[in-house]
Amino acid sequence: MHILHVGLGPLGARIARDVFDRGIGQVVQAVDVNPGIAGRPLREVIGAGEGVVLASLDSVTGWEDIDAAVVTTSSSVAACADTFRAILRRGKPIVSTCEELVYPWLQHHELAVELDALAREHGGRLLGTGVNPGFLMDALPIIATGVCRRVDRIDARRVQDASARRVPFQQKIGAGLSPEAFSDRVRRGTLRHVGLGESLHLIADALGLRIATWRESLEAVRAETSLTCALGEIRPGHVRGVRQQAIAMNEAAEAFITLDFVATIGQTDPHDRIRVEGEPNLDMTFAGGVHGDEATIAIALNALPSLGASRPGLHTMATVPPVRWRSWKE
Repeated sequence: MHILHVGLGPLGARIARDVFDRGIGQVVQAVDVNPGIAGRPLREVIGAGEGVVLASLDSVTGWEDIDAAVVTTSSSVAACADTFRAILRRGKPIVSTCEELVYPWLQHHELAVELDALAREHGGRLLGTGVNPGFLMDALPIIATGVCRRVDRIDARRVQDASARRVPFQQKIGAGLSPEAFSDRVRRGTLRHVGLGESLHLIADALGLRIATWRESLEAVRAETSLTCALGEIRPGHVRGVRQQAIAMNEAAEAFITLDFVATIGQTDPHDRIRVEGEPNLDMTFAGGVHGDEATIAIALNALPSLGASRPGLHTMATVPPVRWRSWKE
């Protein structure tokens, strides 16, 4: 495949390199607005590829030779919208790690309708995915219900030791902040795991269940002893991570989907667990948990064939063929 890659931050650069390492194809053109990256040889930035990193999509040429695009720039659909529009007008499929794109109708309904119409008009396709949101706490529970005659309740719990995660993730969970600084960032909306509400609504939509009301909570998890992370020392009493929860309730005010997300430095017993109450009951646990960065890198590329096999339009992980790993080597 010939890939256009947009966004070469720490995660994006690793995804772009994996295109080469896995034998999927080549990143034939790459774009990043960061002046410290734009203009540099792609090989210098990711260790593979030809040409230089472009500063704008306006500089992209040879669109007819591009098979698909990967966009890894922002968690916000609104911030990514112009990039999506420009690529969709060229009729290309786009896989993005934008968390809100996993179910954009929740917070950006009008924009989602617009992007869907634009994709259909030009033959493009658009999908938001990742490990979470995008798989562990939404697509996986949805797929698991395929063996159920009845579903009464779904619970997904993700408990991560963030010590091995990249610096931007540790920043996102507030590692090292004082309780006051944490609260201030929560109030300003700059600290939270993006996508939990999107996962909640994706599950309900895919299973034909109506959410009467829903709520989301976020609290700090504090260090009891001194800890160290990539951001430096975490003093006792300061923040070592977050617990975030989203709950969907039916008309009787009964919780029928609960998503529980915990990510802290020095977390013990990391794991991912999916439980489905119904007929039959299901209970799946990934001991040790799934490494978020590695899994997101993998699924962003694994989703390309599934999206390419789908009809034009805006998709979710519930509307494309099941995403799976495949060997690209002959």
